[in-house]
Amino acid sequence: MKQAYQWPVLNPPVAEEKPFETGRHGDLRNDEYYWMGDFFREGPDSDQVVSYLNSENDYTNSMMAGTDQLQSELYQEMKSRIKETDESVPVYSNGYFYYTRSEEGEQYFKYCRKKESLEAEEEILLDVDRMAEGHAYYSVAGFNISPDNKLLAYGVDTVSRRQYTLHVKNLVTGELLSDSIFPTSGGSEWGNDNKTLFYTATNPQTLLSEKIKRHTLGTSEEQDVVVYTETDNSNYIGVGKTKSEQFIVIASSATMSSEYLILNADNPEGAFEVFQPRMKDVLYDIEHHNNRFLVVTNKDALNFRLMETPLDNTGVEHWKEVIAHREDVLLEGIDVFKDFLVVTERKNGLIQLRIRNENNAEEHHVDFGEPAYAAYTGSNPEYNSSSLRYIYTSLTTPNSVYDYDMISRGKVLKKRQEVVGGYEPDEYVTERLYASSHDGTSVPVSLVYKKGFTRNAQAPLLLYAYGSYGNSMDAGFSSGRLSLLNRGFVFAIAHVRGGQEMGRHWYEDGKLFNKKNTFADFIACGEYLIAGQYTSREHLYAEGGSAGGLLMGAIANMRPDLWNGIIADVPFVDVVTTMLDESIPLTTNEFDEWGNPVEKEYYDYMKSYSPYDNVEAKAYPNMLVTTGLHDSQVQYFEPAKWVARLRRLKTDNRVLLLKTNMEAGHGGASGRFEYLKEVALQYAFLFALEGITE
Repeated sequence: MKQAYQWPVLNPPVAEEKPFETGRHGDLRNDEYYWMGDFFREGPDSDQVVSYLNSENDYTNSMMAGTDQLQSELYQEMKSRIKETDESVPVYSNGYFYYTRSEEGEQYFKYCRKKESLEAEEEILLDVDRMAEGHAYYSVAGFNISPDNKLLAYGVDTVSRRQYTLHVKNLVTGELLSDSIFPTSGGSEWGNDNKTLFYTATNPQTLLSEKIKRHTLGTSEEQDVVVYTETDNSNYIGVGKTKSEQFIVIASSATMSSEYLILNADNPEGAFEVFQPRMKDVLYDIEHHNNRFLVVTNKDALNFRLMETPLDNTGVEHWKEVIAHREDVLLEGIDVFKDFLVVTERKNGLIQLRIRNENNAEEHHVDFGEPAYAAYTGSNPEYNSSSLRYIYTSLTTPNSVYDYDMISRGKVLKKRQEVVGGYEPDEYVTERLYASSHDGTSVPVSLVYKKGFTRNAQAPLLLYAYGSYGNSMDAGFSSGRLSLLNRGFVFAIAHVRGGQEMGRHWYEDGKLFNKKNTFADFIACGEYLIAGQYTSREHLYAEGGSAGGLLMGAIANMRPDLWNGIIADVPFVDVVTTMLDESIPLTTNEFDEWGNPVEKEYYDYMKSYSPYDNVEAKAYPNMLVTTGLHDSQVQYFEPAKWVARLRRLKTDNRVLLLKTNMEAGHGGASGRFEYLKEVALQYAFLFALEGITE
């Protein structure tokens, strides 16, 4: 049923202006809302910040009050499709089957295992629902079992700043050991002695991963030994173990270069050795495989190639080619088994799994058979196995877990995500289209709609994209999205440059001084869908989050006339200010992606597209902007400042709403159902603009 939503006539909050100069290179750049960052700076305006965010929340709640019943119905509708009592497909590792399960009415999961057989007695290793009691936010990460199966290390974050306290549990007695380490990234790795734990220590202010430390159980955190210190603050670091469990590996990587250090896991108190010193503009990744190391690298290979090197001579001069570079195929990664090599590749924007038999050199690809889909290897911890677990999904196929026999080439569906209440894939149609961008580049668009859809320019369409860091947005299923499709919406993904859908060049052409290609691609996709009468300007909507929120801000400035509404989730919209402030978490890790504005050419280019800097006195689309007070990746004050400036300058009377989750961060609510309330708000916003009331 369609009936125009009556937006209340209310006065929005007005943020106080306090001049503050943030320009560089002789450029006068007044940031009148700079004071909004005081919540984390603990400045004099901290209380005013919280008061302002609360007033914006009150305004949003009042403006959307007429949709409260619809939001409640949407939440229940989406929640009802999720099987509340459910269990993951067990993964076999080192003598145990590991799985998670959920129970009706519970927000979190139980981590469980059974010894040797699925008929064995269940051990509940972590009951996160009980652990989370009394916490508005609760996240468990880095689930890590010791080699003797007796100890579990894991990290806990109760704030949503991705600063984890590392704990160790004795799985034999059930007791929590006294070892407690903060702040960490949450992950860790065991030495093969079952008493040594390596972990990533983070900076409490910048949140940067700065050191890898070695902890011996039963000793104090102060006695932990620093085994690696990262001196380049543009690099992320972490520690793990090869699949063979023979080597502890420290990884240090930035956008354009990487470096690894290795240590025999049987000698955890030994010294790490550099695998190959970092090389300018060269990325590499390593894995131990029988009597060699395998190396995936872009050295002299834009789309990456596979190399091998002896265990005792790991320098680049010893690398030999196994799979050559191909201009039309991106080599994304590998998974190793004793007798097999699984290569994840991307061709024409789609994932391929290439199986290579190491005994006879035979190769083949797993057949998927749909025009747009997502596929990736699942959890495969067992080295001596000929069975590959992979995950498959598409815009119409729910997440499906398969076990694939790499010898017989037969596959077994272990589990398909159940959509409670019934779901018929044949009732929905998916297409793969190509839009021509400003420079003639063909940009893929994946879309899905309910059967019976007519291309008459009257249907509402939500166009989504990300477009940064080389992250490819593959076409996957969402049961929640059915609430859009069943009400007549078309959903589309624009595979814009900045991702890697079409190869490494797709990423290179959407970063640094090519960033504006991302925005132009998205606009071209919108125009293409209008030209094809999939929708019209009156019914076209855009959504993106984080770096995709930057995209939303840019297209709002560049082509405000093209969209009836925009949803910007935790948007990165104040690029210049953030990239100039190295005290802000993660800024220095991002220089290879956006550039360093300390250099004038980067400053000028960033400022030319930064959404906050390019707000003008003109009409803008209807907009819903979301953020989280404790967001560690895109700080809350970026969207808050952006909305305040939009309110002051925009010349239209369209709706502009800011919603801040005062108890969460970048990923929103932590419970498996709570996030649906945020989705319900977004959908209700779209439906209000479309006059959809039920």
